[in-house]
Amino acid sequence: MSGRDRGSRPPILRDKHHDSVSAFTPESLLREARRQRNVPDRAVPEVCILDPDGDIVRHLRASGRARRAEGWACYHSEMDCFEHSGREYGIVGCAVGASYAVLVAEQMFASGCRLLVSITSSGQIKALRPPPYFILIERALRDEGTSYHYLPASAYAGADPVLIATVAEALSNVGEPVERGATWTTDAPYRETEAAIEAARAEGS
Repeated sequence: MSGRDRGSRPPILRDKHHDSVSAFTPESLLREARRQRNVPDRAVPEVCILDPDGDIVRHLRASGRARRAEGWACYHSEMDCFEHSGREYGIVGCAVGASYAVLVAEQMFASGCRLLVSITSSGQIKALRPPPYFILIERALRDEGTSYHYLPASAYAGADPVLIATVAEALSNVGEPVERGATWTTDAPYRETEAAIEAARAEGS
């Protein structure tokens, strides 16, 4: 990229080098956190949940089903563990915002998580049916900044079709309607102008 081309692009699109190794790793941060906070080096459950609203975590704690994950060394969050149908899960509540959610997710995978599920509420600008219902997100309109550090610029980030099909089958008997659709990711919920909302609606998000 020439100096002129580089200068004409905003910083969020410059110098990302998506195929290069990061200078900072979650493993290094967690190793230091364990040392400083005397946290045992124990793996978290293989299946973890992000609960941005915190409703699931509050319910688990109120019902006495949650216990602290002893091996979770994150400086910025608390992880609870609980069991359901014979499987142990890890869950972190109130991980709101893409940058924070990704920070927590990176540390989950570095701590032994193999599958991460995010469950949250959302506003709707295009109703698929009368609420309540779940939406299995197939693609996301990238109107936030975090994803541009991970993937080259594009309008949408799409989910793996094989993964979507697998999850859809697993959700076929949840007892609530499940739709497939797109979402609009934004870091500025109070800057969603009428013009921006209409544009996202026209995109099908």
